[in-house]
Amino acid sequence: MVGRGSLRSAGESLRGLLQGHSKVFVLSTEPILELWGAVLADSIARAERLAIVLTMPDGEVAKRLGTLEKLASAMVVAGADRHSVILALGGGVVGDVAGFLASIFMRGIPVVQIPTTLVAQVDSAIGGKTGVNLVSGKNLIGTFHQPLAVLADPDVLATLPEREYRSGLLETMKYGVIRNSAIFDLMESQREAILRRDVALLEQLIVDCIKVKADVVSADEREGGERRILNFGHTIGHTLESATRYRHFLHGEAVGWGMIAAAVIGREMGVTDPAVAERIKGLVLAYGPLPVVDVGAKRVLKLLQSDKKTIGGVPHFILAKSMGNVEVVNSVAAANVVSAVAEIARLSRS
Repeated sequence: MVGRGSLRSAGESLRGLLQGHSKVFVLSTEPILELWGAVLADSIARAERLAIVLTMPDGEVAKRLGTLEKLASAMVVAGADRHSVILALGGGVVGDVAGFLASIFMRGIPVVQIPTTLVAQVDSAIGGKTGVNLVSGKNLIGTFHQPLAVLADPDVLATLPEREYRSGLLETMKYGVIRNSAIFDLMESQREAILRRDVALLEQLIVDCIKVKADVVSADEREGGERRILNFGHTIGHTLESATRYRHFLHGEAVGWGMIAAAVIGREMGVTDPAVAERIKGLVLAYGPLPVVDVGAKRVLKLLQSDKKTIGGVPHFILAKSMGNVEVVNSVAAANVVSAVAEIARLSRS
């Protein structure tokens, strides 16, 4: 469900889905609760339900197994049972943790995703992926657990810090490269209006991205084939996040650099037309600024070996054949990775 003001009417919208569930838990962070917690709680109260609030630390560093254990223990103390339901109010971190917690608590209870960041609304809340990080890599422990519903309210994006907002736009851009070139065209032609957070354009972008992801996930729920195209920009992007302990880059920023790296690799391998590679690089940089890349190629190559997209020691890259059309390539040489990392490091300092 996508619509302006939908958070304020969440209780009524979800009334039917929440029937039969003994307790309703809202999992979020303090900053999000300060902004939107009361709005959601009031909405649930109007639907004659009581929300029990669970809080977790903010940021990617909180996506650890220890966080899951503390939250599960808090649910037990609050009387949770197999008929409880979790509402995930927050960005991608909250959604990933809440989804994972729901999938394993008493061997599985339902979850509803209520994403409050652009990254989460267009990507992480859709498709049922959950997970937490290890020091050795991102999202290496997780499950597939489809939510009962996803409720995205574009109005909540008005409170996003500018950096978070731009990070989300970089994730949005991915969909234009992998499947729907009209998304990429719109982000090129309407850059200023999108950066001003024009609500009509934002709603259009969110809906168009969700349509792409829902279509891909429906065809390949557990990432055995086509769903891998959603990882465009993530192969090297995840290594940048891991190498900097999730403290230097926001997720979309790392993906932005990863998309440029993929464009460089594709160009060098003759898969990506130079003009397409230049468009990708140009649009990523147009939605910056991005943090400096201070991760060496050796570190990237090492982290690639523990990435989920590496099979039998061979990393799989998603490379653009043309705008809106990508392919999975498993023949990328280390030299191509080194060249791409050098290029994004240079661009980050220019």
